[in-house]
Amino acid sequence: MQIYVNDETRDITSDMLGVALDELGYGKTRIATAVDGTFVPASLRADHRLHEGARLEILAPMQGG
Repeated sequence: MQIYVNDETRDITSDMLGVALDELGYGKTRIATAVDGTFVPASLRADHRLHEGARLEILAPMQGG
């Protein structure tokens, strides 16, 4: 299935967000996610289903001041 991750096209095999994040290399990384503009908390990622062409935004925390 093809989705957009931070505006880049990516192919994934799973339609579940939690598995897709593992597949994309994020595993246990502390990140924030949004699908099609809606925030998806970490506690709901395992049950959140993706669709063809979904727009996934992944934000990593930044350090510094």
